[in-house]
Amino acid sequence: MTKAVSADVVPKLNGGFLEEYNSMESIRKYTRETAGSGISYLLDHDYGRVYLDVLRNDIPKQRLREGIRLWEFGCGGGMNLLHLVSTLDRSGIPLDHAYGTDFSETLIAAANREASKYLPPKQIEKVKFCMARNENLIADATTGLGVSKDSLLGSFDLIVGVNTIRYCHRLMRENECVAAIFDLLSNGGVCIIIDMNDKFPAFRSRFHDRLTKEESAYYLPTLDEYAQPFSSAGFEILKKENFCWVPHSAGPGLTTVMKTLTPVLSALAPSRAMRSLVVARKI
Repeated sequence: MTKAVSADVVPKLNGGFLEEYNSMESIRKYTRETAGSGISYLLDHDYGRVYLDVLRNDIPKQRLREGIRLWEFGCGGGMNLLHLVSTLDRSGIPLDHAYGTDFSETLIAAANREASKYLPPKQIEKVKFCMARNENLIADATTGLGVSKDSLLGSFDLIVGVNTIRYCHRLMRENECVAAIFDLLSNGGVCIIIDMNDKFPAFRSRFHDRLTKEESAYYLPTLDEYAQPFSSAGFEILKKENFCWVPHSAGPGLTTVMKTLTPVLSALAPSRAMRSLVVARKI
């Protein structure tokens, strides 16, 4: 399809995205107690390995000693960021602070509840969530967090986006999002993008969307399209690949089956895996 999106379609797309992610179903999907076994497994394994590999091998060692500064955009109910904060604690990597942003007021409220429920007091004071659109991260976050723009620019070591940057591509605002990420990262800082692979043949949501929505509302970028805005912004691409065969929403049985099949599927059809991964470093 052509990626061109007319001006009159953008409000409709934004309204549809907002309605979807302000729903009770989204709270169930993106918070710890009610999310599927699949995403819990991935945070501990596939995604967790990516995060730890970057932290241990790509982040400047001085930052690991002084305390990591994290940002997750499109954080939903905060499950991924809170898990990453806990992973840092278990790994002996100090945390300076962590911010999570999302355009859904409902999910940000859920993220704040999750933080109060699952984080110890010493970590709660270092973690903040606020509303901010991916395509307007810096301006929205300065307002939501009550901090100055200068305090944010060039100060983050790791920025993560899971299942979120595809919406910027659908609105043709991916370059604005990536430019903000570049400005927020310190020199040597890294961004990790994990999102849906357009070559995976069996996304149920995409089949449903094809029947109920216009094409621009369910468009999925290719792996090269996910990476291109980062290359154009001056990032060094450290990794670009497809991976992961466990659905986020999988129950215990399906999770077990798919993690068992993962080595075989990855060997036979790596380009058909569920997720696209781009790891990019600011240079």
